[in-house]
Amino acid sequence: MKWYKFGILLFLSCWTLLSRGQQPAMVQEFMAHPDMRFASFSCLVEEIETGTTLCEYNADLQVTPASVLKLVTTATALELLGESYRFPTTVLYDGVLQDSVLQGNIYIKGHGDPTLGSAHFAPESKAFLTQWVEAIRTKGIKEITGAVIADESLFDTEGTAMKWLREDLGSYYGAGSYALNIFDNAYALFLQTGAPGTRPRILRTSPAQKIHFHNYLQAAVVGSDSSYIVGMPLVEERFLYGVVPAHRERYRLRGDIPNPPLFLARLFQAELERRGIPVRGEASCHQLLQQKGKWKVSPRTELITTYSSTLAQIVEKTNHVSHNLYADALLKTLGLRYKKRKGEVLSSFGRGIAVVRAYWSAKGLDISPLFMVDGSGLSPSNRVNARFLADLLSYMASSPRHAAFLCSLPEAGKEGSVRNFLRAKEWTGDAWLKSGSMGRVRCYAGYVRQGGRLYSVVLLANNYEGSSSALNRRLERLLRGLFAQ
Repeated sequence: MKWYKFGILLFLSCWTLLSRGQQPAMVQEFMAHPDMRFASFSCLVEEIETGTTLCEYNADLQVTPASVLKLVTTATALELLGESYRFPTTVLYDGVLQDSVLQGNIYIKGHGDPTLGSAHFAPESKAFLTQWVEAIRTKGIKEITGAVIADESLFDTEGTAMKWLREDLGSYYGAGSYALNIFDNAYALFLQTGAPGTRPRILRTSPAQKIHFHNYLQAAVVGSDSSYIVGMPLVEERFLYGVVPAHRERYRLRGDIPNPPLFLARLFQAELERRGIPVRGEASCHQLLQQKGKWKVSPRTELITTYSSTLAQIVEKTNHVSHNLYADALLKTLGLRYKKRKGEVLSSFGRGIAVVRAYWSAKGLDISPLFMVDGSGLSPSNRVNARFLADLLSYMASSPRHAAFLCSLPEAGKEGSVRNFLRAKEWTGDAWLKSGSMGRVRCYAGYVRQGGRLYSVVLLANNYEGSSSALNRRLERLLRGLFAQ
């Protein structure tokens, strides 16, 4: 009787291993490396068509995904908004137009377009100023007694997620996302550096900013900088810390525009005046006017609406260059679909996250391991496991949006953040992966095509030791072993 029970237990154990996949020797070798002794690793590789598991290790373990989380945001955006969706931005006026003088204000109404003036869509993305000025001229407006006012009220004022790290606040990659965004919400700071130990001199910003800098930088004998631009959203004050290379006539750092809607209002007003249309008032924005109790809702007349590139193009850029602003703007735009319950208070981030979770739950995915605080993956508080990502990848493989989603993933060994991953000739044209990285976090997720079959691949490593390049080489060996390359 005891042997009979033992046989049943052995059968059930073997069946569980087969049904949930095995841990090949390559994974055991990968985890046995000294650099992985304190690490968390979640891995799942499955054939899409049959659902056959090629490799599974800790597939249910929640880990920090970093920018791999963008796959969740962009897939949801494609599903709900559609490939051809374009963000509108509308210029309007209020008041009375008489004898070519507008007794009123010009408004810029934002709908979350993250690409307005973006370097990634130039030169088309930078034509908007000329188009807006021409629309005002066509209307016959030659003078404005009011001001240019940015209306960014569609989203809240929480530009950055509350769980981002302090070191990211003020950086160009940690720029806030608003209903009005401009020039990737980033600027360049140019310095002149002297002898080691001296403080660099601030030359200028481009585009020009009204920022007060507290300069604690030091020049040092280094090849590249190890510096931080730190500051809060909406506050035109920044602190400079760290070291920069000595003896440079012109050295560039990059930071975030503190208040993009206000900057855009000032920029457009300056452009109108430069082109001979004087504006008497002071440029402002919804956040500032509401704070002062001066925001008013008045009848407005549309002058022109300009549109972004298509969502398919935006999603492609989002995943190719891992653009945090684009991803967070997409998440907040999804949040506009959220139906708030009576008395409920949710941020623009929170509403977007609720929409994402509801969508994938309705599609049958288990959303319990998905914990999001932003759409970009910049916060280390984000969590997900390999199984959820693999299920999402499998779903998208059969979605009508699959072609656009697949095109958004950079080709390994060739493009974007994975141009140095899987560079061996045998992988050429057969792997499309999104990477994610931050301190002691290195993740990959996407598709691999081998032997005419498409596989979903999810590799999530946290808390490893050693260099990221060394970890990449071991991940490459792991994949090579799994696919017998």
